[in-house]
Amino acid sequence: MIRDFSKNNSIFQTFMAELRDTSIQKDAMRFRRNLERISEILGYELSKELEYEDIDVNTPLGIANTPLLKEQPVLATILRAGLGMHIGLLNYFDKAESAFVSAYRKHTTEEDFEIYVEYMAAPRIDNKTLIISDPMLATGSSMAMVYEALLRQGKPSRLIIVSAIATPESLEFLKQKLPPDTVYYIGAIDDELTAQSYIVPGLGDAGDLAYGLKA
Repeated sequence: MIRDFSKNNSIFQTFMAELRDTSIQKDAMRFRRNLERISEILGYELSKELEYEDIDVNTPLGIANTPLLKEQPVLATILRAGLGMHIGLLNYFDKAESAFVSAYRKHTTEEDFEIYVEYMAAPRIDNKTLIISDPMLATGSSMAMVYEALLRQGKPSRLIIVSAIATPESLEFLKQKLPPDTVYYIGAIDDELTAQSYIVPGLGDAGDLAYGLKA
């Protein structure tokens, strides 16, 4: 299932517009906060798909029967660009365990590159809901490799992908690489992927905009 949040009008679109706007992008703190805000909204929406159990909560005047999460998910992200989205999700799933995986492109030519995964810090994910966030799904290769790396820590019972912007090519690729029941929460799906594997109109390099240019 793919949830494309660009299909409905809401305040979410304001945050997406600010992420893309070159004049607002000059403020790195604002860019990071907008990544957080869209992630908080996506996290709230995907929380409706999780399992709950009724718990009695003692109040000063009685007992309130309240549905609470039956189990906390594991929040995983791709370093470094995914950190802003990870913080947004962690703001809502504040008791969740976290996993971090580094993945980057190493270009052999202007158009050709390989994806390298070099670092991972993750808890066991056996039979847990795994939520992986990354701002951009251009080709989908990084996401597929990160999921493969995380499988060293066990097989999750459910996989949810959260991204600000994706392409049709990346989603089609991931359908072949990820479990068939994977659910995607996407801020927008942009139609164009250039020969250099950049998303158009996209928003640029999310990692550089959030944390500064790489040397």
